[in-house]
Amino acid sequence: MSVILQQHARDFGIREMVSVTIIRISPDLSFAKVYLSIFPGDKAEEVLQKVKDKSSQIRGILGNKIGKQVRIVPSLAFYIDDSLDYAERIDNLLKK
Repeated sequence: MSVILQQHARDFGIREMVSVTIIRISPDLSFAKVYLSIFPGDKAEEVLQKVKDKSSQIRGILGNKIGKQVRIVPSLAFYIDDSLDYAERIDNLLKK
């Protein structure tokens, strides 16, 4: 998934740095939750919306890459991973 986003980000109109932090897949492999870390963070919602708008294209590209290996290409849902922001807040609180 990260390779797809790296190679096609410009095609999707994304100029910011997007990293896939974690993917949670259902047991039957039909659904995947993809958590993204976006830098700079102030444009995270805007970039997430662009990715969500292109999710069917991303799923198609994924299907072309793994279609022969799996029976079902999973449906994709994208979320912002704010765990780094949360860890930074905790760290700042502990320093006080």
